[in-house]
Amino acid sequence: MPPIRSQSSRNSIEQEGRVLLAIQAIKKQEISSIRDAARQFQVPRTTLQRRLTGLTVRSETRANSHKLTKTEEQSLVQWIFSLDDRGAAPRPTSVQEIANLLLAARGSTPVQTVGEKWAYNFIKRHPELSTQFSRRYNYERAKCEDPIIIHEWFDCVQRTILQYGIDPDDIYNFDETGFAMGLTATAKVVTRSEYYGQRSLLQPGNREWVTSIECTNASGWALPPCIIFKGKVFIEAWFDDLPGDWRFEVSPNGWTSDEITSVAFKSSLFRRQLLV
Repeated sequence: MPPIRSQSSRNSIEQEGRVLLAIQAIKKQEISSIRDAARQFQVPRTTLQRRLTGLTVRSETRANSHKLTKTEEQSLVQWIFSLDDRGAAPRPTSVQEIANLLLAARGSTPVQTVGEKWAYNFIKRHPELSTQFSRRYNYERAKCEDPIIIHEWFDCVQRTILQYGIDPDDIYNFDETGFAMGLTATAKVVTRSEYYGQRSLLQPGNREWVTSIECTNASGWALPPCIIFKGKVFIEAWFDDLPGDWRFEVSPNGWTSDEITSVAFKSSLFRRQLLV
């Protein structure tokens, strides 16, 4: 059996409805006087006057530290979820700005604002939210990781394999990656206790580009990598304890080329066939 509201509760709900109608009539300039609006809608004049200044209804009033109502906070949570789903999670400062906009929309004078730490307290009150360090994510790469597009691509590959009877030993995944030499990575260092925050590390001047070519087979084995340095001549004595099957090449800019890729792939594949 559904709960039965008391008479006082029903009266409070009915009065709140009349107050909202009176506020709407005043804002639309249908009634110019607060006293006349209170008389026509049968609500206390002081209640109507306080509500026009931005005071919230008692049923929605929260602790002093909660300046937004439950409905406003839930709307803010949904706004955060919406941005997060689109890969644009907001910063705490943005959450604070939206909270101030919600307070300003009440039309109260003076306009209320949240405190500097309000966003962090707001996150603590909502276990579904948390703060994390973000990382840059290229939009074009994000599109390539769309599950629908990925499934369509693999379906096409599977149809091609079945149509032409391709053996797994004849399927290769070939890719290249590059990195700059001499870039200092983030690491824990020992320094003076008087320093505050992260300690800066000087970057060496060497910024030469190195390219690595990798190739794997659908059967589960991989060809040795091909490392391409910038230069004219490669001397193996520069490095110690390198695997004997790795291939090293040089190019004017440290990038790969059609010729280097073709020679490296054919040489590694031929060596693989000899071992088999």
